[in-house]
Amino acid sequence: MTNASIRADSSDLPDARGYFGEFGGRFVPETIMPALDELEAAYVEALADPDFHAQLRYLQRTYTGRPTPVSHARRLSEELGGAQIYLKREDLAHTGAHKINNALGQGLLAQRMGKRRIIAETGAGQHGVGTATAMALLGLDCHVYMGTVDIQRQQPNVFRMKLLGAQVIPVESGSRTLKDAINEAMRDWVTNVQTTFYLLGSALGPHPYPMMVRDFQSVIGTEAREQIQEMTGQLPDVCVACVGGGSNAIGLFHAFRHDADTELIGVEAGGRGIASQQHAARFADPTISRPGILHGTRSYVMQDADGQIMETHSVSAGLDYPSVGPEHAHLRQLERAFYTMATDDEALEAFQLLSKLEGIIPALESAHAVAEAIKRAPTMPRDSVLLVNLSGRGDKDLDTVIGILEGG
Repeated sequence: MTNASIRADSSDLPDARGYFGEFGGRFVPETIMPALDELEAAYVEALADPDFHAQLRYLQRTYTGRPTPVSHARRLSEELGGAQIYLKREDLAHTGAHKINNALGQGLLAQRMGKRRIIAETGAGQHGVGTATAMALLGLDCHVYMGTVDIQRQQPNVFRMKLLGAQVIPVESGSRTLKDAINEAMRDWVTNVQTTFYLLGSALGPHPYPMMVRDFQSVIGTEAREQIQEMTGQLPDVCVACVGGGSNAIGLFHAFRHDADTELIGVEAGGRGIASQQHAARFADPTISRPGILHGTRSYVMQDADGQIMETHSVSAGLDYPSVGPEHAHLRQLERAFYTMATDDEALEAFQLLSKLEGIIPALESAHAVAEAIKRAPTMPRDSVLLVNLSGRGDKDLDTVIGILEGG
């Protein structure tokens, strides 16, 4: 199961300029263009090297703990009375989330390129923890940018990063969340481009990052496709994943992209509701979200009438981002994937229900996907299969949830 190559075929690559249809590309300062060319060349070379694949597979198996299992959420399925719900358990990967998949892959690539200074950004802290973990393993110098709002609500992950030897750099600008952390990381990269590797955490940014992150996260879908067929004798009727930047979702969707009978559903952060404009549902409100350019790529961006980036809100730090990966925008345009949303309240209800019925405490990000399963499963036949990517565990969110539920 873990012997598959990082990329099984080349039928879904972006074009030579890094576009998925009309989305993607490279919109960066000229000083970064040579670094992107160098990165793309190194990645293409690594893909052709069996030793690179073997090294990554070895670490996935012996360090990350892959393959992660698929669990039948039997009690939740019985409670809802419809489809059988299965969970792809990325919460059981080392560090507690899917982010380690990409961090290890890019870390090995940085090591191969001779880059010893690594910078990253993080919102919920899981990419920061995954990067700090991988860099500790590989012996590389790690610097993580994080908005001060996210630092406050993700204290356990901040401590973990520091314990792992990373320098956590607070970001006070803007909304002090993920968008602003990416801004600062990219400024650092421009300044130190010769010596620094930017380990971007989601399937966004300038080419080749959306392609590369997707490829490193595609292990999720590759495993799940084989596992669900072994367990149920069929492919899933529906695959569901939360979508911030979109790495866990594209990692799941990629293996099912040619299976026309499997519906792909991405769940964005509905925050306090669309009418409030305090959300991060990029596809849900055309009055404030339209194609634009942010952080080096063209995709859907939440922006005002003057094109200024709007502030977002989500109870989950990892979904609190005003844009979305370009491949998701392309899949939506093709109507191959569909995108909905869950509000803060719906995610909190899903967080509690899964915990009580299955003994699994999900990340608040993942709880958005669970919320969609809770809505959708009762409308489906009992013999249908609904696969949810449980992208991370909820330890990091306990303080946030306690504060909300206890009225703090």
